[in-house]
Amino acid sequence: MLTDIFLQLVNKYSNNTGLATNLWLEIFTKYSEPKRHYHTISHLEAIINDLNPIKENIEDWDTTLFAVFYHDIIYKASSSTNEADSAKLAMQKLSEIGYPAVKIAKCANMILATKSHERSEDSDTNYLTDADLAILGSSQYDYQKYTEQIREEYSIYPDFMFNTGRKKALQHFLEMETIYKTEPFSVKYEKQARININEELAAI
Repeated sequence: MLTDIFLQLVNKYSNNTGLATNLWLEIFTKYSEPKRHYHTISHLEAIINDLNPIKENIEDWDTTLFAVFYHDIIYKASSSTNEADSAKLAMQKLSEIGYPAVKIAKCANMILATKSHERSEDSDTNYLTDADLAILGSSQYDYQKYTEQIREEYSIYPDFMFNTGRKKALQHFLEMETIYKTEPFSVKYEKQARININEELAAI
């Protein structure tokens, strides 16, 4: 599914099928790195599955899709520049297929927004960041699985260090006026997300 979505997307802008295939293989390889447990191909699938039903709300679907594919392409638990590094790589790769410069800039900004998930003046960015956080409002079972996967990704850190950082991240979300910036995601996930986050904080 994801393979077809990506290749069809690239082929709208480039007739170089070899380039399209190589770009996909790079994405697949990066998201399949052994140290990844949550930020995997499955994460990309989940985001697209959340966005597809509200596709008509998104102004620039192609740029949003590219932002989905590239937003976590660089992911290292020890790095604080994952989003910036991912945005930089996305800009480089999209320029190779002749993607419009204005849209490349928008894609990079969308990726950068997944660092803090703050409200954006760009509605497409809000949909992307909301979909990226949809897991927070999932069922208790899925949320528990997610927290375990995140802990595995940060296994290089001892509990006291991980817990300090995790608390800070969770409290950041709770302090937001709304975790989700768009109505479809807020209606669907906001209430459960706050329940899940509070329960996790109580358990740390």
